Order: sequence, then structure tokens, then C-alpha cells
Amino acid sequence: MITSTANEKVRYVRSLHRKPVRHKENRFIVEGMRLIEEMKEAGQEPVFVFCTELFSGRPRATALLQTLRASGTQVLGVSDQVMRAMADTKTPQGVLAVSRFPQIAPVHSALTLVLDGVRDPGNLGTILRSADAAAVGQVITTKGTVDVFSPKVVRGGMGAHFRLPIWYDREWQEIEAALDDRQVLLADPQGDLAYYEVDWTGPSALIVGGEAQGAGREARESADRGVAIPMQAGVESLNVAVATSIMLFEAARQRSAQAHGLCSSRAGSFA
Repeated sequence: MITSTANEKVRYVRSLHRKPVRHKENRFIVEGMRLIEEMKEAGQEPVFVFCTELFSGRPRATALLQTLRASGTQVLGVSDQVMRAMADTKTPQGVLAVSRFPQIAPVHSALTLVLDGVRDPGNLGTILRSADAAAVGQVITTKGTVDVFSPKVVRGGMGAHFRLPIWYDREWQEIEAALDDRQVLLADPQGDLAYYEVDWTGPSALIVGGEAQGAGREARESADRGVAIPMQAGVESLNVAVATSIMLFEAARQRSAQAHGLCSSRAGSFA
């Protein structure tokens, strides 16, 4: 049982709350039982896991910890105080893991989503969750976007990090090269094309800008067309995560219809 926040491993976990450390180490924090279960189901093994005595006494937790130990993962007991010092949440669930950055190959034939300057961690987490559910082939983030591996983004993604190819912190020159053979559409309230008028069935990319400023100059110059969500008069805009989700699921609907439903296998709960 680790009871001191001065413990070397505890100090290491706390250092992973800082983006430069995460990216130097290629590791990030995964907090909560459900996310660790998602990690295991995706075939990703934690580097090590911490849990409290109260957590380890629950039947579902016991099964998870047995599975982790059986695969060779080091599971360390910690006091409630130490767990609170490591966790990002105000009321920790009692279990926390350190994971390596996943390496997942993009699906070239599927839709690519580019996020340019999305700064709110909650919005980014929700967008990643929607992208995962809508079978997006790759997500690319610019350097102006919040870190995809920050604890709040990871919690909001609900396991998307372990299934979704994510190419993060990229320069526009790299992004343009990756999108060279696709139609590139920009989510824009002033766009001349409604999102349901777009043919999403071919090689496509959707660029989504940030909450306050929208997409930057380079993103706009890269786009072939602007795409909008028609709204009732007097409504100024939608939340960026909501708007992105609407467009992604329209793309998924069209692709599923084109395949006569044969390739649309990601049915599930929207809870």
C-alpha cells in the first residue's frame, strides 16, 4: 500500500498532468474502471495501475484487477489520499492507469476529421466519442487544438482514444499533404452547401474550427467548399461538438446507405 505522495511512481503520474511530460514520455493517464475496461477490450495494456482498497473490494473491480494481473500488469494499492493527489477528478473512482499513446493505423477509405483550434477539452472529448461512433477513419488535430491526451479529453472520449486513429499537433503543410486526394469541406455557418446536400460517400475530409474564432486562414484556404447546418431564424450557432456530430452522422448514414447496410455494424447506446 502506497501512502505517500512522495513515492516515485506517484510523482511520475502527477507529472503526466503536464502536456510536455505526456508527449515526452508518450504516456497518459486513464482514470476510472470503464475507461480501463475499454482499454483492455481494445487490446491496449496499461503500463501500471493504481487502486484503492475500497475499489478493489467490489466484484466488478475484482474481475478487472484479476484480468490485469493475469496479463502481467503491475497493480499497486494506494491510499485514498494518494489517489486524490494523482487523479484529475474531484471524486476519484478509486482506480487509475497509465497508458502508452495508442498507435492505430488510419482507415484511408473512411472520412477524415480535421480539428483546427478546438480549445475546450469537453468539446474535444465529445467530438472524439462521436467520431468513434460514426466510424471516422482518422482524426487530425492542429497545434492550436487542446491536447487530445489531457485527462478531461480522455474521459470525454469514453474509450475513443483506444479505437480511433488520431494524428495530433500537426502543421498545416502536413495536413494538406494527407488530404491531397479528398474533397475537403469546411464546417462554416456561412457555407453555401447544407450538410445533407454533400456527397459524403467518396474520399472526404471535414475541417472543424474552434469555438470562438472558427477555422484559421490555412484551414479555409485548404477547403473546397463550406458546409453549413441550416437552422431556424434567430438561432446564431450550435455548440461545436453538437455541430460536428450532426455532420459526422450524416456522413455515416450516407456511407451505410451506399453499402446497403452491410458495413454499418457500429450500433450501440447513445447514453
